[in-house]
Amino acid sequence: MDAEFLIPISISLGLFAMIFGIFYIRNRERMAMIERGMDPRSYKAQPAPYQNLKWGLLLIGAGLGLFLAYLLDRTVFESTRDENEAIYFGLIAIFGGLGLVLSYRIEKKELYDNGHKKEA
Repeated sequence: MDAEFLIPISISLGLFAMIFGIFYIRNRERMAMIERGMDPRSYKAQPAPYQNLKWGLLLIGAGLGLFLAYLLDRTVFESTRDENEAIYFGLIAIFGGLGLVLSYRIEKKELYDNGHKKEA
């Protein structure tokens, strides 16, 4: 069989499976809520309070990692410029991870400070 024939079929089947899965999971969630005595129509998802902080620090960290990798590639590793792809991925992952750890520490500190405030 040709790839030209299989690609549209696999894309169509994948799209159908994705849509079916979304509706199946949504129905299971609603049935579980009804079993517990909750009204699915009145339920609204609660926003995560630190979601913007987490994404901001992740993107700042990834940007710093990319910038540092570019500087290292242009200065320190100039002689092997075509062989330094791994440094980009590595530093983006390291600084992105540091951004997420910093976000976790800030969230933990805020939750701890709010939960254990002493009355004056």
